[in-house]
Amino acid sequence: MTDHYQTLADTAMALVAPGKGILAIDESSGTIKKRFDGVGVENTEENRLDYRSMMLTTEGLGDYISGAILFDETIRQVMPDGTPLVKVMEQAGIIPGIKVDAGAKDLAGFPGEKVTEGLDGLRERLAEYAKLGARFAKWRAVITIGDDIPSRGCIEANAHALARYAALCQEAGIVPIVEPEVLMDGDHDLDTSFDVTEATQKALFAELYEQNVMLEGTILKASMVISGSEASDRADINQVAEATVDCLLNAVPAATAGVVFLSGGQGDVEATAHLDAMNKMGEMPWPLSFSYGRALQAEALAHWAKDPKGNRAEAQAIMLHRSRMNGLASLGEWSEEEENQ
Repeated sequence: MTDHYQTLADTAMALVAPGKGILAIDESSGTIKKRFDGVGVENTEENRLDYRSMMLTTEGLGDYISGAILFDETIRQVMPDGTPLVKVMEQAGIIPGIKVDAGAKDLAGFPGEKVTEGLDGLRERLAEYAKLGARFAKWRAVITIGDDIPSRGCIEANAHALARYAALCQEAGIVPIVEPEVLMDGDHDLDTSFDVTEATQKALFAELYEQNVMLEGTILKASMVISGSEASDRADINQVAEATVDCLLNAVPAATAGVVFLSGGQGDVEATAHLDAMNKMGEMPWPLSFSYGRALQAEALAHWAKDPKGNRAEAQAIMLHRSRMNGLASLGEWSEEEENQ
């Protein structure tokens, strides 16, 4: 393995190091506006920096958070004392990452389905992000379960885009996180979720192979195999864990550096419990960890928003607790007793 590819493999392994996972704070300005609106905070650049830096400067966060996915604005931001936010992260032992896709747009010819855009000009953007300090990136595809969807055309279009993105990342010396999210919206059952997730992951890894992407320097950000949010009979924690692991074993090559899960609308503790149940099942071909957004942030955001200056330390304590709980879950060592301490 050349030095270039060895560096990719080393970074990927650091991102899924035992007991650690990834913090997703890559919300677009529009998405974070909705979050801020919900807690009564004005959506200004200063407030966005204050909020995100509150999380990233939490003392001890690097013990449980290996990396953080940033938005374009965030990777360029500077702290009030002049220190680049990326430098603050590096000093805390947190690897800087960057969201590079341009969002899911309507897929022409496929009503109700989406394809993620952003490949145009990506090579140049990745080169700039690497100079800014990014060592990994993320691209999210969206797969919807509904009447007669997803179609094969939708799955393959998204898998191809993910693979092209991944190849460009590795060319730039950046570890790609490939995220084919199967949405939990709908009333579908666990079996339907399994079938769609398996087909999506198999299509993705076939495309990664075709595009010469090195799996040892690639991380899969997976959605759990879970009942639809409106399903009348929802699968329990162990059923979700078993179905998700079975799906991964069917679809994900052992050479893949690691699997990190998105929370996808699950509750904070629910997402932790699912991850823990999977890791209690025994040794897997790859580390199973987390890349959570709302499931790490929600409680800390609500507390911080009540008094951004006065509640900063308490919000950081909440952030550290949630990160530690998920770190334990990534080792299969979480328990309700630990949760309630």
